[in-house]
Amino acid sequence: MSFPRDARPTHTADGAWRGDFGRALHAEWTKLRTAGDMGRLLLLAVVLTVAVGCGTAKAVKCPDTGCGQDPVRLALTGVTVGQAVIAVLAAAAVSGEYSTGMIRTTLTAVPNRLTVLTAKATVLTTVVLASGTAAVLASLLAGRHILPGNGFTEAHGYPPLSLADGPTLRAAVGSVLYLALIALLGLGVATAVRQAATAIGIVLALLYLFPVVTRLVNDPEWQHHLQQISPMTAGLAVQATVHLHELPIGPWAGLGVLAAWTAAALLAGSVLLHRRDA
Repeated sequence: MSFPRDARPTHTADGAWRGDFGRALHAEWTKLRTAGDMGRLLLLAVVLTVAVGCGTAKAVKCPDTGCGQDPVRLALTGVTVGQAVIAVLAAAAVSGEYSTGMIRTTLTAVPNRLTVLTAKATVLTTVVLASGTAAVLASLLAGRHILPGNGFTEAHGYPPLSLADGPTLRAAVGSVLYLALIALLGLGVATAVRQAATAIGIVLALLYLFPVVTRLVNDPEWQHHLQQISPMTAGLAVQATVHLHELPIGPWAGLGVLAAWTAAALLAGSVLLHRRDA
């Protein structure tokens, strides 16, 4: 039986892409699973996130009604520290291959560079979503037990932390997505610059120095606008459950800002990966 000539390439190309992506996905998972540092970094991210959240929950008191604190954000404070480890993990996932020359083997096995980057992003996102979920749930559970002892009680207007509460659930889901976006941001930057130290420096500067620079600006209007485009300030607005009208940007809109930074980094990384020699 003969087939129309224009029908063959599409089927063949689709099948080849699926085969290449499957091999790339398996290879990236194997590399991540067998790299000892990767497992330790993921564990460190979880431990730091939970530990800092517990420390903050123990340190902050609510002596009377309307103390103005956001208990959910207090419990999830550790995300601001755990994200640094996630950024390091993401940078190492790419730069390690360039430093060892393994990237040439990877691109020989799977010539389509976009397929390779997509596979890396898929595996990295999956493991960060899993570890981020564990860290966030553990932080909220710890906060549920610690905060009432510091005055965050129903008598003071603070019911126990629960995922059955809409804002708390949104903060939890948003925090997990935030960590995944940080990982992809780091992946995109590392793919663009190739060197781990440079990539980590760029991502950490965006996360931690951006808010510092914002506070140095004297003009309130400019300060407000800078807060709206700061990856960390805007992205972590998704954790807020009280005084939402005081935020520089809405919770989901803020996470969208971080997503835009991430998309830009991945686009830059994919373009440079495609144009440059390995």
